[in-house]
Amino acid sequence: MTTHPRPFTLFTGQWADLTLEEVAGLAAGWGYDGLEIAVSGEHLDAWRWDDEAYVAERLALLERHGLQLFAISNHLKGQAVCDDPIDERHRDLVGSRVWGDGDPEGVRQRAAEEMQHTARLAQKLGVKTVVGFTGSSIWPYVAMFPPVSAERIEAGFTDFADRWNPILDVFDECGVRFAHEVHPSEIAYDHWSTVRTLEAIGHRPGFGLNWDPSHMVWQDIDPVSFITDFADRIYHVDCKDTRMRVGNGRNGRLGSHLPWGDPRRGWDFVSAGRGDVPWEDCFRALSAIGYDGPISVEWEDAGMDRLHGAPEALAYLRRLDFPPATASFDAAFKQD
Repeated sequence: MTTHPRPFTLFTGQWADLTLEEVAGLAAGWGYDGLEIAVSGEHLDAWRWDDEAYVAERLALLERHGLQLFAISNHLKGQAVCDDPIDERHRDLVGSRVWGDGDPEGVRQRAAEEMQHTARLAQKLGVKTVVGFTGSSIWPYVAMFPPVSAERIEAGFTDFADRWNPILDVFDECGVRFAHEVHPSEIAYDHWSTVRTLEAIGHRPGFGLNWDPSHMVWQDIDPVSFITDFADRIYHVDCKDTRMRVGNGRNGRLGSHLPWGDPRRGWDFVSAGRGDVPWEDCFRALSAIGYDGPISVEWEDAGMDRLHGAPEALAYLRRLDFPPATASFDAAFKQD
C-alpha cells in the first residue's frame, strides 16, 4: 500500500450544520486521515478549554472514527478582532457570547479573549497549530479612494499589532502557533501586505501563515512563489480551488456583488482540481521547502454537492502528494 508522506484532513468549517460526529463519520468513510476542526457550530467551544471531560470527549470522538487531529481553526472570531466597522454582518459570525450587546469595541475584546482561549484549547487537545483570520481595520480602504493617507494605513498595521500581540503572548505560553490565512478582508491578503504584516509584529515565530491558493489565483498572485518566498512561515495548508471567468470583457475580478455560483462573476471557488490552481507545482514547492504538515481540504463549490465533492477532492490531491526523491536521478549515470 502506498504511504502518503503527509496526512490529509477535512476542514469542518463548511460542515458546521452537521454535528462533529456526523462529519467525522463522513470523513473517515471517504478515507481522510483526520480533521481540521473549526471552533464553530457544535464542533468546538473554545470557552470550554478548561473542561477536562469536554476535551476528552472530543478526542474520544475522533478516536472512534480513526481520525487524527493536527490543527484547529477559529476564523470567525479572529475576523472580529481587528475589523472596522463591526456591524450586523458579524452578529451571526461570532455568536451571542462574543456579540453581547453589539458594542463594536466590546465585540473586538471578547473576540480577542476567545482567540486566547482557542490557544488554550489547542494545547489541551495536543494541537500545535491554530488556523484563522485576523480581521483588518484598513481593508475598507483597499480601493484607496477617497484618498487614504500613508499614516492611516500605517495606523491599521499598528492596530493589528496592538490587538494581536497580547493574543500571541498566550499562544507562546501554550506552545501553539497561529497560522493566519492570507485572504482578502484580512490584514495580510497578498504578497506585499503579508510582508508588511510580518514586519508589524517583528517576525515573531508564533505568527505564521495558512497557505490557501484559492485566494491568490484571482488576485494574480503566484501561489507557488508564495510558498518559496515565505517558506519559513508556511505553518499549515488549506486546499481550495478557484476557476477564473474574466476573459469575456464583462466579468470582473471584484465579483460585481454577485452571489457565489453566478456565471456573471469573474471567478468562483470550485472543488480542488476543477479550477486554475497549479496543484502539482504547488505540491512540488511544498516538498521543496520541507513542509510535512497536514494537507487540509477546505471544500467550497457552489455548483457541486459537497457529498460528491469532498471525496473527489481528496482523491485528486492524494495523487499529487507523491514522495520526494531521495537521490538525484542523474546519480545513476555515475560510473566507477
